[in-house]
Amino acid sequence: MGGVSLASLFFFPFIFCFVIVAASLSFGQAEPGPEEGGREVQVWAGGGHSVPGGTSRTGIFDAGLRYGWVLTGAHLPGILRGRFEYTVDAVPAYLIFQPANTAYGVGFNPLGLKWNFERRGRVSPYIELGGGVMFSNHNVPTYTNTVNFSPSAALGTHILGEKYNWSLELWYLHISNAGLAKPNPGLNTVQVRVGVGKFWRR
Repeated sequence: MGGVSLASLFFFPFIFCFVIVAASLSFGQAEPGPEEGGREVQVWAGGGHSVPGGTSRTGIFDAGLRYGWVLTGAHLPGILRGRFEYTVDAVPAYLIFQPANTAYGVGFNPLGLKWNFERRGRVSPYIELGGGVMFSNHNVPTYTNTVNFSPSAALGTHILGEKYNWSLELWYLHISNAGLAKPNPGLNTVQVRVGVGKFWRR
């Protein structure tokens, strides 16, 4: 319980700040959002808890930096219409609050497949699949391994502002050693992730 409380101490004030700042973006002209040939840069942080299907009673906090390339123009009909973006993330901070200890880790996510739906006013929704690797100072989960893989899926939206955008998403993150060690119960987490960034065209 103490670990989960520490994660909340870090993260929920950040959510409060997000709500306040995002509300202020209703003033001024919005940035263009994701467009073909554009780039994205973002800093983000997230927090959540384990869910059924793996190790239980585990909290998580993470923070990272993203760079993305919007590779296509608009494709597909109707509500599916959008643009494809490829992203990479450096994750210098994982805090994993386990019953036995708190593990610190770093990671790199070289595979990010993001579909940016057509914007509606200031709202630019997206879905995303990703994958990477994480290295930690303690075994994650306990009694397993310090090297893990981290496939993920997300549903979120950008809120476009005059100079920058904020993002809010529901993020599913699976942490597993993929058989590098036994046992391999894995860790499934659902997180809320918040970011601030910018789209621009070169």
